[in-house]
Amino acid sequence: MTEPHRNDLQNRKKTGAPFPFARMARKRNALDRLDLQFRWGRYGIRVLRCHLMAFEPGQVIGFHKHSEFEFHFIPKGKGTVTIQDRKYELGEGLFYLTGPDVIHEQRSDDEDPMFELCLHCEIVELDRAAEAEWGDKLEEREAEECVRLLQTMPPEPALDRYQAMNCFLDAYRAWEEQPVGFYTTMKQTVLQILLRAARVHAAPGDSGNIPERDMKDHRFRLATQFIEDNEARPLTLEDVAEKVRVSPRQLQRIFRSEGNSTFHDWLEHARLQKICSELLQTDRPIEDIALDHGYSTPNYLYPVFKKKYGMTPSAYRRHHGVR
Repeated sequence: MTEPHRNDLQNRKKTGAPFPFARMARKRNALDRLDLQFRWGRYGIRVLRCHLMAFEPGQVIGFHKHSEFEFHFIPKGKGTVTIQDRKYELGEGLFYLTGPDVIHEQRSDDEDPMFELCLHCEIVELDRAAEAEWGDKLEEREAEECVRLLQTMPPEPALDRYQAMNCFLDAYRAWEEQPVGFYTTMKQTVLQILLRAARVHAAPGDSGNIPERDMKDHRFRLATQFIEDNEARPLTLEDVAEKVRVSPRQLQRIFRSEGNSTFHDWLEHARLQKICSELLQTDRPIEDIALDHGYSTPNYLYPVFKKKYGMTPSAYRRHHGVR
């Protein structure tokens, strides 16, 4: 492991952050049951396994190989992987790819056993005669570039700089919620894992059209995600600005430019969405729901709710057929 990677991992440990993938531990192999296969450019992608694995202390998975691609991401814990005849240290935030026929052995640490997010997929080049008339040429070029990078990627562990791990959680949430467009959502999350892994080893000149991050948009997304995750507790503009690492005044400007809203209105919207969901999916008392989503008493909730939806929470339940 390089020195910058080692320092980054040490800094992460000092934060003592909770395990963000605990949600997937409920049903670690849920996504393995999905028969997910799709076309990407001139390639067929078939997902064989996509899950969270929890190693036992000192557990060893002996030398083996696959005829497909297997992506390994370490969200927590420590261990080692021996690829061919070279041993590498593994730790939080690292990932590695074992391509077709790469022999490897995994070993979990005795004191700090590791977790692994695994994507095991088959990537097959399709016959050009099967190409659809409306194929996207730009997507085809990007798919070819990504597969080329994966095929030539060195097997040594690297830092997950483009946060491909988060895509596993996105896929699991989609499986839980089964939203409209579930198949497309799953396809996009798998492609994002492939692309974000490939970018780590891409040379600067490999792809000139990968855009730089729009920091306003990025900070807006960080802020809104933090609000969604923490809407149940008291939140202030200053709290969220500190997490996003901008001034409160700057964050308020970001909400206006990127969300056409204010911080207060966005927070209120996030809370009301969660409240509406609970009103329709549970029979909990409105007073309890209000308390769980940032309203100290129902008296504060009622006027806000009625202003937005034109009816009281009780009427909202009746309107949607919930007794």
